[in-house]
Amino acid sequence: MRPGTLRTALAALAALTAVLAAAGCLTAAGPAAAQGGRHPADACSPSVSLTGFTDALDKTTYDGTYVGNLSALAPGRDGSPAALSDRSELFRLDARTLEPRGVITLADEKGAALDSEGLVADWDGTYLVSSETEPSVRRYSRTGELLGRLPVPGDLRTAPEGRARANGSFEGLTLLPGGRTLLASMEYPLDGDPADLVRFQTWQRTGHGDFRTGARYAYRTDPGLGVSEVTATPDGRLLVLERGFTAGVGNTVRLHLADRPAHGTVLHKRLLADLADCPTLGATAKQPQPNPLLDNFEGMAVTGRSGGPLEVLVVSDDNQNDVQTTRFLRLRVRA
Repeated sequence: MRPGTLRTALAALAALTAVLAAAGCLTAAGPAAAQGGRHPADACSPSVSLTGFTDALDKTTYDGTYVGNLSALAPGRDGSPAALSDRSELFRLDARTLEPRGVITLADEKGAALDSEGLVADWDGTYLVSSETEPSVRRYSRTGELLGRLPVPGDLRTAPEGRARANGSFEGLTLLPGGRTLLASMEYPLDGDPADLVRFQTWQRTGHGDFRTGARYAYRTDPGLGVSEVTATPDGRLLVLERGFTAGVGNTVRLHLADRPAHGTVLHKRLLADLADCPTLGATAKQPQPNPLLDNFEGMAVTGRSGGPLEVLVVSDDNQNDVQTTRFLRLRVRA
């Protein structure tokens, strides 16, 4: 939104992690030595550390295409991540530098652009992409051809056809371990729901490889925040990025860990970190922020493990706005 698994895939995640750990393009945190019982210097919380960031892609172009508006990330099969803009451009990024190495433009059945917000790289090299325009989930070939579309329950459609608010529906998309369950997260509540309750819709893969509508779950957000991204951990729990913006104050961005979707309808969560508590590492902001590291973070992917902790890559959507930044963060998360 614009305001302010499978074995092969898991192998690719590990490959990307190894490369990112060696990448010189990320500003690295200093020694993580705790002093006097305090948290290490790179800690955002006891559960999350910031190990680097880069603004190298901010306000750049590739092959005549603006590199920004990035709303989703997904590790590719070869270890190279893909980044999706909400203007329908899908970038293939270099695994070491995160610089673009290819771009394709996606479109709907009529050739129109999507408001694309969620991205999954499936085991066969195809992409699943959510758009909050209708909303929808479509499948595309690795070269961008539209291959099909998943069914969406009527009440999740944008009003007046359904109960979803415009520009506030399918914001996150993730495939659970094993590759049989796809999950999309709504950004904001449906009309008639409590102000802090959003819906997570699932689909189950059939024996033919397509998806049918599955269970739905409820998730409660922190006051005033919406869900900007969701991504599955290797054990099937969910990392949930909640985000909000207040003019003159800046962004609020919090990382939560939610239950593995299973029996029951409510996914309980616990706070892993408020990113305002992260070290700045020298980051600067172009508008007021509680922490100059903060921006409009919307994309997130688990890229592997570093021993026990997860390696997580996060990207911001700059909305092609002069006072916002395209910024990648590298986090180490103890889930």
